[in-house]
Amino acid sequence: MHLKGHQLIGQESIAATGKPIYAINPASGQPIEPGYGSCGQEEVEQATQLAWSVFDLYRETSLTRRAEFLETIADQIEAVGDVLIERAMQETGLPRARLEGERGRTCGQLRLFSKVIRAGEWLDVRVDPALPDRSPLPRTDLRQRHIAIGPVAVFGASNFPLAFSVAGGDTASALAAGCPVVVKAHSAHPGTSELVGRAVQKAVAICELPSGVFSLLYGAGKELGQALVTDPRIQAVGFTGSRSGGTALMKAANNRPQPIPVYAEMSSINPVVLMPAALEETPETLGQAFVASLNMGAGQFCTNPGLILAVKSAGLDRFKDAAAAEVSKSAPQTMLTPGIHSAYSAGLTQLRETGKAKEVATSKLDSDSHSPCHSTLFAASAADFIKDERLHAEVFGSCSLIIECSDMAQLQEVLEHLEGQLTATVHMAEADYSMVEALLPTLERKAGRILANAWPTGVEVCEAMVHGGPWPATSDSRSTSVGTAAIQRFLRPVCYQGIPQALLPDALRDGNPLAVSRLVDGARE
Repeated sequence: MHLKGHQLIGQESIAATGKPIYAINPASGQPIEPGYGSCGQEEVEQATQLAWSVFDLYRETSLTRRAEFLETIADQIEAVGDVLIERAMQETGLPRARLEGERGRTCGQLRLFSKVIRAGEWLDVRVDPALPDRSPLPRTDLRQRHIAIGPVAVFGASNFPLAFSVAGGDTASALAAGCPVVVKAHSAHPGTSELVGRAVQKAVAICELPSGVFSLLYGAGKELGQALVTDPRIQAVGFTGSRSGGTALMKAANNRPQPIPVYAEMSSINPVVLMPAALEETPETLGQAFVASLNMGAGQFCTNPGLILAVKSAGLDRFKDAAAAEVSKSAPQTMLTPGIHSAYSAGLTQLRETGKAKEVATSKLDSDSHSPCHSTLFAASAADFIKDERLHAEVFGSCSLIIECSDMAQLQEVLEHLEGQLTATVHMAEADYSMVEALLPTLERKAGRILANAWPTGVEVCEAMVHGGPWPATSDSRSTSVGTAAIQRFLRPVCYQGIPQALLPDALRDGNPLAVSRLVDGARE
Protein backbone atom coordinates (compact mmCIF):
# COMPACT_ATOMS: atom_id res chain seq x y z
CA MET A 1 0.00 0.00 0.00
CA HIS A 2 1.40 3.39 -1.04
CA LEU A 3 1.63 5.87 1.83
CA LYS A 4 0.40 9.36 0.93
CA GLY A 5 1.16 11.33 4.09
CA HIS A 6 -2.40 12.64 4.22
CA GLN A 7 -4.97 13.39 6.89
CA LEU A 8 -7.89 10.94 6.81
CA ILE A 9 -11.08 12.88 7.46
CA GLY A 10 -14.14 10.73 7.07
CA GLN A 11 -13.71 9.04 3.69
CA GLU A 12 -11.44 11.76 2.33
CA SER A 13 -7.65 11.80 2.08
CA ILE A 14 -6.46 15.39 2.49
CA ALA A 15 -2.96 16.84 2.11
CA ALA A 16 -2.33 19.36 4.89
CA THR A 17 0.13 22.20 4.35
CA GLY A 18 1.56 22.63 7.87
CA LYS A 19 5.04 21.68 9.05
CA PRO A 20 5.68 18.10 7.92
CA ILE A 21 6.23 15.25 10.36
CA TYR A 22 8.74 12.54 9.49
CA ALA A 23 9.16 9.25 11.28
CA ILE A 24 12.72 8.76 12.52
CA ASN A 25 14.32 5.34 12.35
CA PRO A 26 15.45 5.02 15.99
CA ALA A 27 18.28 2.64 15.12
CA SER A 28 19.88 4.89 12.49
CA GLY A 29 18.49 8.30 13.36
CA GLN A 30 17.46 8.84 9.73
CA PRO A 31 14.07 10.26 8.63
CA ILE A 32 11.62 8.02 6.79
CA GLU A 33 9.47 9.17 3.90
CA PRO A 34 6.82 10.38 3.38
CA GLY A 35 6.38 13.59 5.33
CA TYR A 36 2.99 14.17 6.94
CA GLY A 37 1.87 17.80 6.74
CA SER A 38 0.52 19.08 10.06
CA CYS A 39 -3.14 19.94 9.94
CA GLY A 40 -4.53 23.31 10.97
CA GLN A 41 -7.69 24.55 12.60
CA GLU A 42 -9.63 24.06 9.38
CA GLU A 43 -8.96 20.31 9.29
CA VAL A 44 -9.70 19.95 13.02
CA GLU A 45 -13.07 21.63 12.60
CA GLN A 46 -13.84 19.57 9.52
CA ALA A 47 -13.15 16.31 11.38
CA THR A 48 -14.97 17.24 14.59
CA GLN A 49 -17.97 18.73 12.78
CA LEU A 50 -18.24 15.60 10.69
CA ALA A 51 -18.08 13.44 13.83
CA TRP A 52 -20.73 15.55 15.54
CA SER A 53 -23.03 15.47 12.52
CA VAL A 54 -23.18 11.66 12.52
CA PHE A 55 -23.15 11.10 16.29
CA ASP A 56 -26.90 10.68 16.81
CA LEU A 57 -27.12 8.34 13.82
CA TYR A 58 -24.10 6.20 14.77
CA ARG A 59 -25.01 5.82 18.45
CA GLU A 60 -28.34 4.27 17.47
CA THR A 61 -26.97 1.73 15.01
CA SER A 62 -28.10 -1.78 15.84
CA LEU A 63 -25.98 -3.90 18.14
CA THR A 64 -25.34 -6.37 15.33
CA ARG A 65 -24.26 -3.73 12.83
CA ARG A 66 -21.90 -2.04 15.25
CA ALA A 67 -20.39 -5.36 16.29
CA GLU A 68 -19.85 -6.28 12.65
CA PHE A 69 -18.10 -2.93 12.15
CA LEU A 70 -15.49 -3.71 14.82
CA GLU A 71 -15.00 -7.19 13.39
CA THR A 72 -14.51 -5.67 9.94
CA ILE A 73 -11.87 -3.28 11.27
CA ALA A 74 -9.96 -6.27 12.63
CA ASP A 75 -10.31 -8.08 9.29
CA GLN A 76 -9.03 -5.06 7.36
CA ILE A 77 -6.03 -4.57 9.65
CA GLU A 78 -5.06 -8.19 9.11
CA ALA A 79 -5.57 -7.74 5.36
CA VAL A 80 -2.86 -5.06 5.26
CA GLY A 81 -0.46 -7.94 5.83
CA ASP A 82 3.29 -7.77 6.27
CA VAL A 83 3.48 -4.20 5.00
CA LEU A 84 2.15 -3.06 8.37
CA ILE A 85 4.70 -5.03 10.37
CA GLU A 86 7.63 -3.93 8.23
CA ARG A 87 6.68 -0.26 8.44
CA ALA A 88 6.20 -0.48 12.21
CA MET A 89 9.61 -2.15 12.57
CA GLN A 90 11.21 0.74 10.66
CA GLU A 91 9.50 3.40 12.73
CA THR A 92 9.85 1.88 16.21
CA GLY A 93 12.86 -0.43 16.22
CA LEU A 94 10.63 -3.12 17.75
CA PRO A 95 11.21 -6.73 16.65
CA ARG A 96 8.87 -8.55 14.30
CA ALA A 97 7.59 -11.02 16.89
CA ARG A 98 6.62 -8.22 19.29
CA LEU A 99 4.73 -6.33 16.56
CA GLU A 100 2.99 -9.42 15.22
CA GLY A 101 1.85 -10.16 18.78
CA GLU A 102 0.66 -6.59 19.18
CA ARG A 103 -1.29 -6.77 15.95
CA GLY A 104 -2.96 -9.93 17.26
CA ARG A 105 -3.83 -8.14 20.50
CA THR A 106 -5.23 -5.16 18.58
CA CYS A 107 -7.50 -7.31 16.44
CA GLY A 108 -8.37 -9.50 19.42
CA GLN A 109 -9.61 -6.59 21.50
CA LEU A 110 -11.70 -5.29 18.57
CA ARG A 111 -13.37 -8.70 18.34
CA LEU A 112 -13.77 -8.87 22.11
CA PHE A 113 -15.65 -5.57 22.09
CA SER A 114 -17.84 -6.85 19.27
CA LYS A 115 -18.98 -9.60 21.66
CA VAL A 116 -19.57 -7.01 24.36
CA ILE A 117 -21.77 -4.99 22.00
CA ARG A 118 -23.87 -8.00 21.05
CA ALA A 119 -24.41 -9.03 24.69
CA GLY A 120 -25.80 -5.59 25.52
CA GLU A 121 -24.97 -5.67 29.25
CA TRP A 122 -23.12 -2.36 28.81
CA LEU A 123 -26.52 -0.73 28.25
CA ASP A 124 -27.23 -1.39 31.96
CA VAL A 125 -30.98 -1.45 31.30
CA ARG A 126 -33.18 -0.87 34.36
CA VAL A 127 -36.97 -0.90 34.25
CA ASP A 128 -39.19 0.14 37.18
CA PRO A 129 -42.79 -0.26 35.92
CA ALA A 130 -45.49 2.13 37.03
CA LEU A 131 -47.24 1.37 40.32
CA PRO A 132 -50.41 3.46 40.07
CA ASP A 133 -52.02 1.85 43.12
CA ARG A 134 -49.02 2.16 45.44
CA SER A 135 -49.76 3.81 48.77
CA PRO A 136 -49.18 6.42 50.01
CA LEU A 137 -47.83 7.63 46.62
CA PRO A 138 -48.05 5.99 43.20
CA ARG A 139 -44.90 5.44 41.12
CA THR A 140 -44.63 6.52 37.53
CA ASP A 141 -42.96 4.33 34.89
CA LEU A 142 -39.15 4.78 35.02
CA ARG A 143 -36.62 3.24 32.64
CA GLN A 144 -32.87 3.73 32.27
CA ARG A 145 -30.22 2.90 29.70
CA HIS A 146 -26.70 4.08 28.93
CA ILE A 147 -25.98 6.07 25.77
CA ALA A 148 -22.76 7.19 24.10
CA ILE A 149 -21.24 10.37 25.50
CA GLY A 150 -20.31 11.94 22.13
CA PRO A 151 -17.34 12.26 19.77
CA VAL A 152 -14.07 11.17 21.41
CA ALA A 153 -10.53 12.41 20.77
CA VAL A 154 -7.99 9.59 21.02
CA PHE A 155 -4.24 10.19 21.30
CA GLY A 156 -1.99 7.46 19.92
CA ALA A 157 0.70 6.19 22.30
CA SER A 158 4.41 6.03 21.50
CA ASN A 159 5.12 2.63 23.05
CA PHE A 160 2.29 0.62 21.48
CA PRO A 161 2.02 1.63 17.80
CA LEU A 162 -0.93 -0.74 17.31
CA ALA A 163 -2.63 -1.79 20.57
CA PHE A 164 -2.77 1.75 22.08
CA SER A 165 -2.87 3.72 18.88
CA VAL A 166 -5.18 4.37 15.92
CA ALA A 167 -7.35 1.27 16.35
CA GLY A 168 -6.26 0.42 19.89
CA GLY A 169 -8.20 0.02 23.10
CA ASP A 170 -9.43 3.62 23.41
CA THR A 171 -10.72 3.67 19.84
CA ALA A 172 -12.25 0.19 20.10
CA SER A 173 -14.10 0.96 23.35
CA ALA A 174 -15.30 4.36 22.13
CA LEU A 175 -16.61 2.96 18.85
CA ALA A 176 -18.24 0.10 20.77
CA ALA A 177 -20.03 2.63 22.98
CA GLY A 178 -21.40 4.42 19.93
CA CYS A 179 -18.96 7.35 19.87
CA PRO A 180 -17.38 8.66 16.66
CA VAL A 181 -13.60 8.94 17.05
CA VAL A 182 -11.05 11.51 15.94
CA VAL A 183 -7.52 10.13 16.42
CA LYS A 184 -4.37 12.21 16.76
CA ALA A 185 -1.64 10.05 15.27
CA HIS A 186 1.58 9.78 17.27
CA SER A 187 4.44 11.49 15.47
CA ALA A 188 6.77 8.56 16.16
CA HIS A 189 4.96 6.19 13.83
CA PRO A 190 2.94 8.15 11.24
CA GLY A 191 3.20 5.56 8.48
CA THR A 192 2.00 2.76 10.73
CA SER A 193 -0.86 5.03 11.76
CA GLU A 194 -1.83 5.73 8.15
CA LEU A 195 -1.91 2.03 7.28
CA VAL A 196 -4.19 1.26 10.22
CA GLY A 197 -6.24 4.40 9.62
CA ARG A 198 -6.92 3.39 6.03
CA ALA A 199 -8.02 -0.04 7.26
CA VAL A 200 -10.54 1.61 9.60
CA GLN A 201 -11.64 3.97 6.84
CA LYS A 202 -12.23 1.00 4.55
CA ALA A 203 -14.24 -0.80 7.25
CA VAL A 204 -16.50 2.25 7.59
CA ALA A 205 -17.20 2.09 3.85
CA ILE A 206 -17.73 -1.69 3.79
CA CYS A 207 -20.25 -1.46 6.66
CA GLU A 208 -21.96 1.52 4.99
CA LEU A 209 -21.65 3.67 8.09
CA PRO A 210 -21.62 7.48 7.99
CA SER A 211 -18.14 8.70 7.10
CA GLY A 212 -17.72 10.91 10.17
CA VAL A 213 -17.46 7.88 12.45
CA PHE A 214 -13.65 7.98 12.10
CA SER A 215 -10.94 10.52 11.25
CA LEU A 216 -7.15 10.53 11.63
CA LEU A 217 -5.18 13.76 12.02
CA TYR A 218 -1.46 14.59 12.14
CA GLY A 219 0.18 17.53 13.85
CA ALA A 220 3.55 18.53 15.29
CA GLY A 221 3.86 20.07 18.75
CA LYS A 222 1.01 20.68 21.18
CA GLU A 223 -1.25 22.70 18.90
CA LEU A 224 -3.29 19.84 17.46
CA GLY A 225 -3.85 18.21 20.85
CA GLN A 226 -5.03 21.46 22.39
CA ALA A 227 -7.26 22.20 19.41
CA LEU A 228 -8.94 18.79 19.67
CA VAL A 229 -9.51 18.90 23.42
CA THR A 230 -10.94 22.42 23.33
CA ASP A 231 -13.20 21.81 20.33
CA PRO A 232 -16.79 22.04 21.65
CA ARG A 233 -17.89 18.96 19.70
CA ILE A 234 -15.39 16.65 21.42
CA GLN A 235 -17.00 15.16 24.54
CA ALA A 236 -14.24 12.94 26.00
CA VAL A 237 -10.53 12.19 25.59
CA GLY A 238 -8.49 8.98 25.68
CA PHE A 239 -4.75 9.47 26.25
CA THR A 240 -1.70 7.33 27.03
CA GLY A 241 1.57 9.13 27.59
CA SER A 242 3.58 11.33 29.92
CA ARG A 243 2.31 12.98 33.08
CA SER A 244 3.09 16.42 31.67
CA GLY A 245 1.14 15.66 28.50
CA GLY A 246 -1.83 14.24 30.38
CA THR A 247 -2.04 17.11 32.85
CA ALA A 248 -1.84 19.66 30.02
CA LEU A 249 -4.82 18.02 28.31
CA MET A 250 -6.73 17.85 31.59
CA LYS A 251 -6.15 21.56 32.18
CA ALA A 252 -7.40 22.42 28.71
CA ALA A 253 -10.46 20.17 29.13
CA ASN A 254 -11.32 21.67 32.52
CA ASN A 255 -10.98 25.23 31.22
CA ARG A 256 -13.59 24.75 28.50
CA PRO A 257 -17.00 26.41 28.96
CA GLN A 258 -18.24 22.80 29.11
CA PRO A 259 -15.53 20.70 30.86
CA ILE A 260 -15.11 17.15 29.58
CA PRO A 261 -13.51 14.01 31.02
CA VAL A 262 -9.92 13.13 30.09
CA TYR A 263 -9.06 9.49 30.63
CA ALA A 264 -5.28 9.71 30.81
CA GLU A 265 -2.86 6.91 31.64
CA MET A 266 0.36 8.60 32.63
CA SER A 267 2.95 7.52 35.20
CA SER A 268 3.67 4.42 37.26
CA ILE A 269 6.73 2.73 38.80
CA ASN A 270 4.85 -0.48 39.68
CA PRO A 271 6.31 -1.58 43.03
CA VAL A 272 7.26 -5.22 43.53
CA VAL A 273 7.41 -6.49 47.13
CA LEU A 274 9.68 -9.47 47.81
CA MET A 275 8.48 -11.12 51.01
CA PRO A 276 11.04 -12.71 53.38
CA ALA A 277 10.13 -16.39 52.95
CA ALA A 278 9.91 -16.07 49.16
CA LEU A 279 13.33 -14.42 49.09
CA GLU A 280 14.80 -17.15 51.25
CA GLU A 281 13.45 -19.91 48.98
CA THR A 282 14.30 -18.73 45.45
CA PRO A 283 16.33 -15.46 45.40
CA GLU A 284 18.33 -16.28 42.27
CA THR A 285 15.25 -17.34 40.30
CA LEU A 286 13.46 -14.15 41.32
CA GLY A 287 16.45 -12.03 40.31
CA GLN A 288 16.63 -13.58 36.86
CA ALA A 289 12.87 -13.32 36.25
CA PHE A 290 12.88 -9.71 37.44
CA VAL A 291 15.48 -8.65 34.88
CA ALA A 292 13.66 -10.50 32.10
CA SER A 293 10.58 -8.39 32.91
CA LEU A 294 12.67 -5.22 33.32
CA ASN A 295 14.31 -5.65 29.90
CA MET A 296 11.14 -6.54 28.02
CA GLY A 297 10.73 -4.07 25.18
CA ALA A 298 13.67 -2.00 26.51
CA GLY A 299 11.54 -1.28 29.57
CA GLN A 300 9.12 0.82 27.52
CA PHE A 301 6.01 -0.56 29.18
CA CYS A 302 3.77 1.41 31.52
CA THR A 303 3.79 -1.67 33.78
CA ASN A 304 7.59 -2.01 33.93
CA PRO A 305 8.80 -3.07 37.42
CA GLY A 306 10.57 0.16 38.39
CA LEU A 307 10.75 -0.42 42.15
CA ILE A 308 11.71 -3.44 44.26
CA LEU A 309 10.95 -3.46 48.00
CA ALA A 310 12.41 -5.97 50.45
CA VAL A 311 13.71 -6.31 53.99
CA LYS A 312 17.49 -6.57 54.29
CA SER A 313 18.59 -10.20 54.44
CA ALA A 314 20.97 -12.72 52.95
CA GLY A 315 18.19 -13.61 50.49
CA LEU A 316 17.99 -9.99 49.31
CA ASP A 317 21.76 -9.94 48.79
CA ARG A 318 21.54 -13.07 46.65
CA PHE A 319 18.65 -11.55 44.69
CA LYS A 320 20.69 -8.41 44.01
CA ASP A 321 23.70 -10.44 42.90
CA ALA A 322 21.59 -12.53 40.52
CA ALA A 323 19.82 -9.45 39.11
CA ALA A 324 23.11 -7.57 38.73
CA ALA A 325 24.61 -10.48 36.81
CA GLU A 326 21.65 -10.56 34.43
CA VAL A 327 21.73 -6.78 33.89
CA SER A 328 25.49 -6.80 33.27
CA LYS A 329 25.23 -9.30 30.45
CA SER A 330 22.16 -7.66 28.87
CA ALA A 331 22.62 -6.34 25.36
CA PRO A 332 21.50 -2.73 24.73
CA GLN A 333 18.17 -2.42 22.94
CA THR A 334 16.96 0.30 20.59
CA MET A 335 14.46 2.66 22.19
CA LEU A 336 11.33 3.80 20.37
CA THR A 337 12.43 7.34 19.58
CA PRO A 338 15.48 9.58 20.05
CA GLY A 339 13.30 11.69 22.37
CA ILE A 340 12.49 8.74 24.63
CA HIS A 341 16.18 7.84 24.68
CA SER A 342 17.10 11.38 25.75
CA ALA A 343 14.48 11.34 28.51
CA TYR A 344 15.76 7.96 29.72
CA SER A 345 19.33 9.21 29.85
CA ALA A 346 18.20 12.30 31.77
CA GLY A 347 16.33 10.09 34.26
CA LEU A 348 19.44 8.00 34.92
CA THR A 349 21.46 11.17 35.41
CA GLN A 350 18.95 12.50 37.93
CA LEU A 351 19.09 9.28 39.96
CA ARG A 352 22.88 9.38 40.03
CA GLU A 353 22.89 13.05 41.03
CA THR A 354 20.73 12.43 44.08
CA GLY A 355 23.78 10.82 45.70
CA LYS A 356 21.39 8.37 47.37
CA ALA A 357 20.84 5.87 44.57
CA LYS A 358 23.84 3.55 44.29
CA GLU A 359 24.37 2.01 40.85
CA VAL A 360 24.38 -1.77 41.21
CA ALA A 361 24.82 -2.78 37.57
CA THR A 362 24.45 -1.58 33.99
CA SER A 363 24.28 -3.44 30.70
CA LYS A 364 26.96 -3.66 28.04
CA LEU A 365 27.76 -0.22 26.67
CA ASP A 366 28.73 -1.11 23.10
CA SER A 367 25.87 -0.51 20.66
CA ASP A 368 25.39 0.42 17.01
CA SER A 369 21.98 1.91 17.75
CA HIS A 370 21.32 5.63 17.55
CA SER A 371 18.96 5.37 20.57
CA PRO A 372 20.28 2.56 22.81
CA CYS A 373 18.77 1.59 26.15
CA HIS A 374 21.38 0.44 28.68
CA SER A 375 19.62 -1.49 31.43
CA THR A 376 20.55 -0.03 34.81
CA LEU A 377 19.88 -1.20 38.35
CA PHE A 378 20.13 1.04 41.41
CA ALA A 379 19.72 0.51 45.15
CA ALA A 380 18.82 2.92 47.96
CA SER A 381 17.80 2.82 51.59
CA ALA A 382 14.18 3.08 52.61
CA ALA A 383 14.94 6.14 54.72
CA ASP A 384 16.43 7.98 51.75
CA PHE A 385 13.55 6.95 49.49
CA ILE A 386 10.99 8.32 51.93
CA LYS A 387 12.83 11.66 52.24
CA ASP A 388 13.78 12.27 48.60
CA GLU A 389 10.94 12.48 46.06
CA ARG A 390 13.44 12.44 43.20
CA LEU A 391 13.80 8.71 43.85
CA HIS A 392 10.06 8.25 43.20
CA ALA A 393 10.13 9.50 39.60
CA GLU A 394 9.39 7.13 36.74
CA VAL A 395 12.35 6.48 34.45
CA PHE A 396 10.77 5.20 31.24
CA GLY A 397 13.04 2.38 30.15
CA SER A 398 14.96 -0.56 31.61
CA CYS A 399 15.75 1.05 34.93
CA SER A 400 14.75 -0.09 38.41
CA LEU A 401 15.51 0.85 42.00
CA ILE A 402 15.87 -1.66 44.86
CA ILE A 403 14.75 -0.25 48.20
CA GLU A 404 16.32 -1.93 51.23
CA CYS A 405 14.09 -1.81 54.33
CA SER A 406 15.10 -2.48 57.93
CA ASP A 407 11.90 -4.40 58.69
CA MET A 408 8.32 -4.92 57.50
CA ALA A 409 7.15 -1.79 59.33
CA GLN A 410 9.50 0.35 57.28
CA LEU A 411 8.49 -1.45 54.10
CA GLN A 412 4.86 -0.59 54.90
CA GLU A 413 5.93 3.03 55.42
CA VAL A 414 7.54 3.10 51.97
CA LEU A 415 4.33 1.80 50.41
CA GLU A 416 2.35 4.53 52.16
CA HIS A 417 4.63 7.18 50.64
CA LEU A 418 4.08 5.96 47.09
CA GLU A 419 1.85 7.73 44.59
CA GLY A 420 -0.91 5.86 42.79
CA GLN A 421 0.21 2.95 40.59
CA LEU A 422 -1.09 0.82 37.75
CA THR A 423 0.18 -2.34 39.46
CA ALA A 424 1.55 -3.63 42.75
CA THR A 425 3.15 -7.08 42.92
CA VAL A 426 3.90 -9.36 45.86
CA HIS A 427 6.17 -12.39 45.66
CA MET A 428 5.33 -14.62 48.59
CA ALA A 429 5.53 -18.09 50.05
CA GLU A 430 2.82 -19.55 52.25
CA ALA A 431 4.77 -18.52 55.36
CA ASP A 432 4.37 -14.88 54.23
CA TYR A 433 0.56 -14.90 53.98
CA SER A 434 -0.17 -13.22 57.32
CA MET A 435 2.23 -10.35 56.57
CA VAL A 436 0.83 -9.97 53.04
CA GLU A 437 -2.68 -9.80 54.47
CA ALA A 438 -1.59 -6.77 56.50
CA LEU A 439 -0.19 -5.10 53.33
CA LEU A 440 -3.25 -5.67 51.14
CA PRO A 441 -5.33 -2.67 52.32
CA THR A 442 -2.45 -0.35 51.42
CA LEU A 443 -1.90 -2.04 48.06
CA GLU A 444 -5.62 -1.75 47.27
CA ARG A 445 -5.49 1.98 47.93
CA LYS A 446 -2.35 2.44 45.84
CA ALA A 447 -2.89 0.31 42.72
CA GLY A 448 -5.43 -0.77 40.14
CA ARG A 449 -4.08 -4.32 39.76
CA ILE A 450 -2.45 -6.48 42.45
CA LEU A 451 -0.37 -9.48 41.36
CA ALA A 452 0.93 -12.48 43.28
CA ASN A 453 4.07 -14.37 42.25
CA ALA A 454 4.18 -12.88 38.76
CA TRP A 455 5.63 -9.83 37.01
CA PRO A 456 3.52 -6.83 35.95
CA THR A 457 4.64 -6.61 32.32
CA GLY A 458 1.95 -8.16 30.16
CA VAL A 459 -1.67 -7.03 30.34
CA GLU A 460 -4.34 -9.57 29.46
CA VAL A 461 -7.25 -8.15 27.45
CA CYS A 462 -10.29 -9.72 29.11
CA GLU A 463 -13.41 -9.05 31.17
CA ALA A 464 -11.72 -8.72 34.58
CA MET A 465 -8.64 -6.68 33.67
CA VAL A 466 -8.05 -3.27 35.27
CA HIS A 467 -5.43 -1.06 33.64
CA GLY A 468 -5.81 2.05 35.72
CA GLY A 469 -5.14 3.31 39.19
CA PRO A 470 -5.04 6.32 41.51
CA TRP A 471 -3.31 9.53 40.44
CA PRO A 472 -0.88 9.84 38.68
CA ALA A 473 -1.18 6.35 37.22
CA THR A 474 -4.39 7.61 35.64
CA SER A 475 -6.50 10.74 35.78
CA ASP A 476 -9.58 8.82 36.96
CA SER A 477 -9.08 5.83 39.25
CA ARG A 478 -12.67 4.66 38.63
CA SER A 479 -11.87 3.62 35.07
CA THR A 480 -9.75 1.15 33.08
CA SER A 481 -8.27 1.52 29.60
CA VAL A 482 -7.93 -2.25 29.05
CA GLY A 483 -10.64 -4.89 29.34
CA THR A 484 -14.32 -4.76 28.54
CA ALA A 485 -15.10 -2.33 31.37
CA ALA A 486 -13.23 0.31 29.32
CA ILE A 487 -16.47 0.94 27.43
CA GLN A 488 -17.96 2.56 30.56
CA ARG A 489 -15.72 5.61 30.13
CA PHE A 490 -17.64 6.71 27.06
CA LEU A 491 -21.22 6.17 28.28
CA ARG A 492 -23.68 8.06 30.46
CA PRO A 493 -27.08 7.08 31.93
CA VAL A 494 -30.39 8.50 30.76
CA CYS A 495 -33.70 7.95 32.57
CA TYR A 496 -37.03 7.91 30.66
CA GLN A 497 -40.02 8.78 32.84
CA GLY A 498 -43.52 8.06 31.61
CA ILE A 499 -42.41 7.88 27.97
CA PRO A 500 -44.93 6.05 25.72
CA GLN A 501 -43.89 2.63 24.45
CA ALA A 502 -43.87 3.82 20.85
CA LEU A 503 -41.23 6.42 21.68
CA LEU A 504 -38.96 4.30 23.87
CA PRO A 505 -35.65 2.94 22.52
CA ASP A 506 -35.76 -0.79 21.79
CA ALA A 507 -33.63 -1.62 24.83
CA LEU A 508 -36.35 -0.29 27.14
CA ARG A 509 -39.50 -1.54 25.49
CA ASP A 510 -41.73 -4.18 27.01
CA GLY A 511 -40.93 -7.66 25.78
CA ASN A 512 -37.18 -6.92 25.67
CA PRO A 513 -36.89 -6.91 21.83
CA LEU A 514 -33.07 -6.78 21.98
CA ALA A 515 -32.98 -9.80 24.32
CA VAL A 516 -30.39 -8.12 26.58
CA SER A 517 -29.92 -8.55 30.30
CA ARG A 518 -32.20 -6.15 32.19
CA LEU A 519 -33.03 -5.30 35.80
CA VAL A 520 -36.84 -5.22 35.95
CA ASP A 521 -38.47 -4.06 39.16
CA GLY A 522 -35.29 -5.01 41.02
CA ALA A 523 -35.00 -8.53 39.57
CA ARG A 524 -32.61 -9.67 36.85
CA GLU A 525 -34.49 -10.57 33.66
